[in-house]
Amino acid sequence: MGKVPIPQHVAIIMDGNGRWAQARGQLRPSGHREGVKAVRRIVTAARDLDIRVLTLFAFSQENWKRPPLEVRLLMELLMSTLERELPELHRNGVRLRVIGEHSGLSVALRQRIAEAQDKTAANTGMTLVVAVGYGGQWDIVQAAQRLAAQGRAIDAESLERELVTADWPAPDLLIRTGGEYRISNFMLWQMAYTELYFTDLLWPDADVQLLRDALQWYASRERRFGAVPHVQT
Repeated sequence: MGKVPIPQHVAIIMDGNGRWAQARGQLRPSGHREGVKAVRRIVTAARDLDIRVLTLFAFSQENWKRPPLEVRLLMELLMSTLERELPELHRNGVRLRVIGEHSGLSVALRQRIAEAQDKTAANTGMTLVVAVGYGGQWDIVQAAQRLAAQGRAIDAESLERELVTADWPAPDLLIRTGGEYRISNFMLWQMAYTELYFTDLLWPDADVQLLRDALQWYASRERRFGAVPHVQT
């Protein structure tokens, strides 16, 4: 791949685990386990490509509607993945942040998340953001409620500062696997001018080539943020 502009912040909707498993005659949890392997590959590739912030949509607020057994297995997988992957993330200077409404998570999982964030808080490498129990509408509402409770004016600038993503820039590029063409209530405010890249690739098959293809496509985009293109006279 030739030299292309590298986005500061890449967000990914990791879709297709269940379909990947079903296509192989396997149960959905096996697709989620393979999806964790894809996460490891993508995090490594993003770090090597010098992407400064990588946000992964791991579990939406709407995902709570899935069958209870699948939800429980997903939460157990998240716990085991945190425990297994945290030492390597820390060694590589990755700062971990987990965002979303976490009241539905177990006390043990919330404690593990807090410990992982504390352990990596001073790291200065790539920031890995994992969205768990997250929804874009919830994020906007909680920001507005916080401002209202403090008696502060609600405008675009103040609202943006209260979003759970306020510590890093808005995504430059969104990647969605699985062949769906929607953003599914993910970072609605933040993605006002994000470039959207969709692929039929199912998430368990994601690897460095997915990132390279998305970055090549991103390099072809002219990001004008509402302005008109520059015209030479």
